[in-house]
Amino acid sequence: MRTLYNILFWVFFLVSSPYYFWRLLRRGNWQAGFGERFGQYDTKLKQAITNRHNLWLHAVSVGEVNLCTQLIRALEPRLPNAKIIVSTTTTTGMGELKQKLPPHVSKIYYPVDRRKFVSRALVTLSPEAIILVEAEIWPNFIWRATAKGIPLFLVNARLSERSYRGYRRFGFLFRPLFAAFTGVGAQSEADAVRLREIGCRPEAIHIVGSLKFDAAKPSGPRKLDVAALLAQLGVAANAPILVGGSTHAGEEALLADIFLRLRPRFPELFLILVPRHFERSRDVGRELAARGVTFALRSKLKGDTQFAPGEVNGLLVNTTGELRYFYERATVVFVGKSLTAKGGQNPIEPAALGKPVVCGPNMQNFTDVVDLFRARDAVVQVPDAGALEIALAELLASPARREQLGGNALQVVHENLGAVDRTVAMILKGVEKSGIYIAPKR
Repeated sequence: MRTLYNILFWVFFLVSSPYYFWRLLRRGNWQAGFGERFGQYDTKLKQAITNRHNLWLHAVSVGEVNLCTQLIRALEPRLPNAKIIVSTTTTTGMGELKQKLPPHVSKIYYPVDRRKFVSRALVTLSPEAIILVEAEIWPNFIWRATAKGIPLFLVNARLSERSYRGYRRFGFLFRPLFAAFTGVGAQSEADAVRLREIGCRPEAIHIVGSLKFDAAKPSGPRKLDVAALLAQLGVAANAPILVGGSTHAGEEALLADIFLRLRPRFPELFLILVPRHFERSRDVGRELAARGVTFALRSKLKGDTQFAPGEVNGLLVNTTGELRYFYERATVVFVGKSLTAKGGQNPIEPAALGKPVVCGPNMQNFTDVVDLFRARDAVVQVPDAGALEIALAELLASPARREQLGGNALQVVHENLGAVDRTVAMILKGVEKSGIYIAPKR
């Protein structure tokens, strides 16, 4: 089976590599750390990790990086002698790691899942334990780590219906992989049941809740003054702001059309769009211009930039790591990848700021969270674009309803904090015998 996997993987890698490298090129800054994707590391990193108790955490992209940051902050006081290494897959994820984590935390790219690359990475980094944030399962990586006796942890684990079906369909491959985990932090009882069915050992599974609730808490230094930025754009201090967060293809156009229809009723309404993938900003800009939305690009705004009132009625954010700051100023938030795409983006972040949140029907990646919010009247979920327009209009017209919805959302978030501490406890229990010094909890 392993031989077959490696043959098929290599064929797939060769076929898909043009697209893979095109995406790297499109996102930019792909040369930095490129060799790390093949298990090749520079002297500086090797010196930093030599003769240390290395702990390797992997966060696929931006969303997982935010969770990883919270986890590291909680782990470091309990593992003061450990050297923490964090990997990511995307250049945007790397940008977030560099922004949010201090220099003493080593940041690398995750190796491509070929035996040679994975083996080279594991030999060089020699981790005492490996922590995967959410379910990204690469067979060669897990096979080699298991063969070397390295404890593996899967945290904030949840399975979408699609992933669950896929893992079950190829159970002959994935069941032994999931059985290799020393500890699995499940978000809910439903996730725990699915994880057992696809191969995780029952004794390894711990129901800890969602790390996303803890990660949504505002923390760290403020890096953007949105009020000042909006003043530069000529936006009145009390103007209503519609924020489309982590939007996907098609959603920006829908929001632009709705925005233009709502403006006669709410003349000062201002639109802020934050596409999930910033490299789409050129295409999004063309769609906005074609509809007559006058907008500024976030990357072009400098300290001395100044627009007259009404000169622009929208902002297209083509930078990363700033969505939370725009949520803070929002009057109403639409959470993307929920109307024209499937899966949904994180509704907890705006909820943790007490904002009224609206999402579309396709929130499969956050089913339990949305069900929880809906049960407490803490989110508005709409079936289509028509209903979205009605919901946005009602919320913009009713401060009392916005306050009620946002207050309910904030209460739900507060009631579900603590997953980070429970996850740390699971990891510490799993590494007790590794030789890493565990400091008492203060």
